[in-house]
Parts: sequence; C-alpha cells; structure tokens
Amino acid sequence: MARLFGTDGVRGLANGDVLTPELTLRLTAAAGARAVAERRTAEAPFERPIVVVGRDTRPSGEMLEAAAVAGFTSAGCDVSRLGVVPTPLVAHATDRWHAVLGLAITASHNPMPDNGLKLFAAGGRKLSDAEENALERDLETEPLRATGNDVGRSYADGRPARVEAYLTDLLSSAGSLDGLHVVVDGAQGAACELAPEVYRRAGAKVTALHCSGDGHLINDGCGATHPESLAAAVVELGADIGIAHDGDADRCIVVDGSGAVLNGDQVLGLLALARKESGLPGSDVLVATVMSNLGLHQAMTAAGITVLQTAVGDRYVLEAMLSGGHQLGGEQSGHVVMLDYATTGDGLLTALQVMDRVVRTGTPVGELASAVQLLPQVLVNVRADRARATAPDVQAAVAEMELALEGKGRVLLRPSGTESLVRVMVEAPTQEQADAVAQRLASVVGA
Repeated sequence: MARLFGTDGVRGLANGDVLTPELTLRLTAAAGARAVAERRTAEAPFERPIVVVGRDTRPSGEMLEAAAVAGFTSAGCDVSRLGVVPTPLVAHATDRWHAVLGLAITASHNPMPDNGLKLFAAGGRKLSDAEENALERDLETEPLRATGNDVGRSYADGRPARVEAYLTDLLSSAGSLDGLHVVVDGAQGAACELAPEVYRRAGAKVTALHCSGDGHLINDGCGATHPESLAAAVVELGADIGIAHDGDADRCIVVDGSGAVLNGDQVLGLLALARKESGLPGSDVLVATVMSNLGLHQAMTAAGITVLQTAVGDRYVLEAMLSGGHQLGGEQSGHVVMLDYATTGDGLLTALQVMDRVVRTGTPVGELASAVQLLPQVLVNVRADRARATAPDVQAAVAEMELALEGKGRVLLRPSGTESLVRVMVEAPTQEQADAVAQRLASVVGA
C-alpha cells in the first residue's frame, strides 16, 4: 500500500482516486477507534471522548465533513463541528477543550478542486510519523464499532465559545494596533471572517480583500501564493502593511508599505530579533528548515542566535522545537510556530506579532525585515532517479561548487519524497553566480 500521508496530512483531488468520502470515513473511524481504546483504559471508561472538526470554504469540505462525522461517531466519539474556521483554531480547540483528536478539512494553499485531512492529536499537536504509520496499518483491518449508547453524537452549538476563546487568546498575545492600517487578503478561505475581525478588535484600521468566503475561488489569484493584488492594494490605499493568508490560514505572507513582498525568512528573522531584544526565555535559538536562506543564518549569527535546521515541513520544525524546548521556528513559506502562544503554525498569530512589533518600535515593517539580507536563491527541479542526489559524480560536483563559493554561498540537493525528482538549491552572493552553479549541478544530476 502506497503511503497515504504526505508532509502535511492527506491531500489530493477531492472525490478523486484517493481523497474520497469512503477513505475519510475509514480513516476517521480508525483514528476514533484508537482514541476510544486508549480512553477506555482510563478511569472513566464509558465517557465518550470529544473530537473537534473544522474546514475551509471549499465546496467539497461539506461532503468530507459528513463522512468524517460518520467515521468518528461510529467509533464512539462525540464530534464538535466548528464549521469554516482556520486550521490553527482547530488545534487550539483540541487543546483547550481536551479533545482526543482534531481534524481540519483543508488543502491549504492548493487550488479549489483539491482538499485534505489534517489530524491533530490530543494537545493540538500534529501527528508524528509513527502515529500516521499506525493509522495506515489500522486501515487494513476492520475498526471496532460503537453500538447503543456508545455511538457518538455531533453538535455545532459549541462553535461560538471555541471561536471566542481562540480570538481572546490571539488578542492577549499582542498590544494595541491603534493607528495601523492593514490590508488583509483572506484568499477566499478559512480566515475570511476571523482575520479582519481580530485585527479590528486589536485596534487596526482594516481593509478586507478576497474575504467574501467564496470557496469556489479559494486561492484563485489571491492569498499567500498570489500576493500581487494585495501589494497593489497596499500601495493604492497608502496602507502600512499587507497580510495574505493561505486557504486554511496556518501561514501568512507580509507586504510592506511600498508593495514589496517580504520573504518568510525575513519575517522569521524579524520575530527572532524581537524575542532576543525582549530577553524572552529561549530567544537564543531559532528552528528553521534546510531551505532557509543563508542570509537568515548570517543575520541570526550576528545577533547571537543559533539556527537549528530540520527537514522541510512545519511539523518537523515543531518536533525539533518540542524535543529541544525551543520557542520559535518556521519556514520560508510563511509557516511560523510560536510555542509561547500556540501548538502549531498560525498565520493570524504571526500577523499580530509582526504588526505588534511595527507599532511598538514605530518602524515600518520593510525596515524591520531588512535586518535579514537574503542571498539570491535558485531552485531547479531535475527529472532524475532520486538516488542521483547521493551518486559519487554528483557529490564530487557539489564539493567542487562549494569550493568555488568560498563559504559565501551554499548548495543543497534534496530528492523528492514522492516523484523521480532531485531538487537542486543554490545560494550565492550574486544572481548570476547562483544561476550558473545551479545549471552546472542540474546538468550533472540529469546526466
């Protein structure tokens, strides 16, 4: 059986070959049955455990939600249906209400026809590889089913309290944003209602863009993957800052007052330097992935901050943070994890923290982000056997290129986890040098 889970849950064409209502029912029934079995060894063996379920605005979300509710309740779990909410709210509610599981039905930044299943374990954390592997094995057997009074129920009347608790905790993480004008692009996704609301409640003047919540248009020329219209609106309106969320709002992209789109590494560096200046516990370590720009490393080193690297994927960042007791980590893509405030990446929290820094310092966000001077970075996908990444001739070419860069750049080869691809990433002092080295290595890998 091919691996079902990817780097961030199960994702694919909704109602296609893999992500069907049938698969959703089987997976949630298996996850629910495992949670019930664990709960029955506790002191209250007959108390039905709670699962929280939320979704983004995609039309297929309603279909998959119905299947998920059927799966969880058939296993003996009660389901709190949150409706359309950001993924981090699902994680927050899982933690706050002591749920055994959380499920966000979303394909994040993917186009509308796709959808996905993101599971959270108790405490609001993403599943580990071992937990995902165990669930995949469970799919090969018939799950235990509840009967009689043990069959779960589903309800939606808990939504207002769960949403308000999430917004209250967000607002407590930052000071007043009075005087700041922000344009927020909701990507027609899960943040369309709550992002403008929380920024207004924080005191900012808010202009909402792509926030009608039309799931047919989710991520379509808008949001974190398409910030062009946001950048234009910031300039046209003379706003101080622009915030673009992706479809499920677990990340954000920042635009400065000139319309320049800031790299995720710059935002991560801005937040790390703010923590360092405030003297917060653990502010001398930042966790990032192997794709983080060398410019981030250089800026952090200059500030006395150590950068720990992980594999690509925010859950690997989180695992390293938890195992090492670190508080801040993230990715270039705009995923930022702040364990002081949340159990997972949260785009609304990231945006509030960035805007709080702007207001507290009285410094434009572009100037704050300039503390991280990014090196030109080139990424080339080479169609080749994944084993080519470690072939002797390729490694010899890598060593040769690294020598030529004289420590002022770097080379990274990453085999794809799902395709016959090797990703060649090069950073160098100039764009021309980065392009030349990347093309040279790509030709060797593809030979």
